[in-house]
Amino acid sequence: MTSISPSNKMANAIRVLAMDAVQKANSGHPGMPMGMTEIAVALWARHYRHNPANPRWVNRDRFIVSNGHGSMLHYALLHLSGYDLSMADIQNFRQMHSKTPGHPEVDITPGVETTTGPLGQGLTNAVGMALAESLLAAQFNQPGFDVIDHTTYAFVGDGCLMEGISHEACSLAGTLRLSKLVVLYDDNGISIDGKVDGWFRDDTPQRFESYGWHVVRNVDGHDVDAVDAAIALARQSDRPTLICCKTVIGKGSPNLQGGDKVHGAALGEKEVAATRAALGWNEAPFEIPADVYAAWSATAQGQAREDDWNTLFQAYSQRHPQLAQELSRRMKGELPENFQQTVTDYITACVQKKENIATRKASQNAIQALAPVLPEFLGGSADLTGSNLTNWKECVAVRSGQPGNHVNYGVREFGMSAIMNGVALHGGFIPFGATFLTFSDYSRNALRMAALMKIRSIFVFTHDSIGLGEDGPTHQSIEHVSSLRLIPNLDNWRPCDTVESAVAWSCAVQRRNGPSTLIFSRQNLPYQERNQAQIDNISRGGYVLQDADTATGGAKAILIATGSEVGLAMQAAQALGEQGVPVRVVSMPSTDVFDRQDAAYKASVLTPGLPRVAVEAGVTDFWYKYVGLEGAVVGIDSFGESAPADVLFKHFGFTVDKVVAAVKRTLGSE
Repeated sequence: MTSISPSNKMANAIRVLAMDAVQKANSGHPGMPMGMTEIAVALWARHYRHNPANPRWVNRDRFIVSNGHGSMLHYALLHLSGYDLSMADIQNFRQMHSKTPGHPEVDITPGVETTTGPLGQGLTNAVGMALAESLLAAQFNQPGFDVIDHTTYAFVGDGCLMEGISHEACSLAGTLRLSKLVVLYDDNGISIDGKVDGWFRDDTPQRFESYGWHVVRNVDGHDVDAVDAAIALARQSDRPTLICCKTVIGKGSPNLQGGDKVHGAALGEKEVAATRAALGWNEAPFEIPADVYAAWSATAQGQAREDDWNTLFQAYSQRHPQLAQELSRRMKGELPENFQQTVTDYITACVQKKENIATRKASQNAIQALAPVLPEFLGGSADLTGSNLTNWKECVAVRSGQPGNHVNYGVREFGMSAIMNGVALHGGFIPFGATFLTFSDYSRNALRMAALMKIRSIFVFTHDSIGLGEDGPTHQSIEHVSSLRLIPNLDNWRPCDTVESAVAWSCAVQRRNGPSTLIFSRQNLPYQERNQAQIDNISRGGYVLQDADTATGGAKAILIATGSEVGLAMQAAQALGEQGVPVRVVSMPSTDVFDRQDAAYKASVLTPGLPRVAVEAGVTDFWYKYVGLEGAVVGIDSFGESAPADVLFKHFGFTVDKVVAAVKRTLGSE
């Protein structure tokens, strides 16, 4: 009988764990884990630097399974190498509240770096992590002290490379020569619908070479030594590397390997038994021999690697104490001690200046004020820097071989957003990137993933309504703000002036449990007068900007507005007051934040029983949750037109007369 090599036994342990877990759950994707096992052995046993006892070690390598449907591969690796992931957790695959969900989820499973599943985004997160590593290394490493020196590895499949986001991200990664990025491509020629050559015949190696990548072609993905050698070559390259591994999906399954039926369904009891026999694996389900555990264990080596790094960092701290302290602060995600004072001083300056400017310009001014105390700022724009205004005077453009703090992402909205997520996940930076609000549609799934992962990505969207004018309905956002508000855990801010813009930036930067969007106007907006109590309440998402005199009976109705429509609401309130109809004006820059306030505060702003009218240059349906069916909404439920902004606002009914009429209708007095 032919003996099985230690490497093959290590690989087969992954195969049987994957097929057994999927079989027990009667749900999952065994094909990829069974096909990429030798690749995993080559990487994790011979190159991957990590410490199972401390999944958050700063200088660990990063590993991403972009083809996240093959999650059992990752879970098997984590369990076998010594992470806090038990065999019971493996057996609980895809079950309620388990540590082994259907697709890898960050902060659910120790050792998982990002949430993957929407194909291509894991690969793009990896680009962001490699970008963060390179920029941190440039900022903090000193001669003899490479305290930031790690590699980002990603597993990808055909699906990841078919998704358009892979082009956006990998093109930029090649341009920036992110040499610490190594991607291993599971080239098995199979997807759910069958053999991919009917719909995917790209010359993938040539495609990546055109991006400027180092490509290792035609590696036998079932030869551990061959993959090992390819990874060694990749680590010597001065460019990102794609390793093209020829594999057989479902390798080891006698009757299903190489076909689409093994891609996304359990093998079945008979085929599981046949696979065990073919592999020479005699153990019962979910039993791993002690020698295989010993071969896979990374606990001792991982702790030794971290101990060596801790020794290096201790010496670095003695030689460069300020740098060491700053690196530690940034990797913990903590803000500088002078951040809050900086915000307070800047808001005071805004109050003194009383500027009537576009909120996109107010946003740039806020960035300019915060950037000197936030070296972790990593800004950028998707080829619209001069319009989005996300640059600042001292910012330095990131280029190949030139570290900086502002990224020209090119026309790559989706790629930008998912790269930002990777940067945020890596740590050490607060990323923000911008485009026009209407192109948030291109970024939407990355925004959703940021919200799901609860990470601090800040998405800046300008040109927020018909107010952008002559570019017309293709660029005029109508439904976008409301649709973004539907994403759980995404804080959306649409400020009305310089003060609200400053508060929105402050809240987004301070938020550590989720992303934020900051939505700004192209056109100038009037400054609104406030007292200190009102300024303090902006951070609560909604507040009373102007109220009626209680001595004369108080408000008869409430006007709720956001962004550019707050000024209109204030004008309408004046007109109504002159007609003997006193109203309250509520500015609500963030409905998401307002909804989290306690009932008493919300009732103090939106007093029960008072008729309400909402005013926003967007679709009307969203606002009925605040005004009720008996209330009114002044909005727009059709696409825009090409014309100057003032003409458009009048044409679509955003006038004082229209708002006044809406209030009177709710009062039954029209």
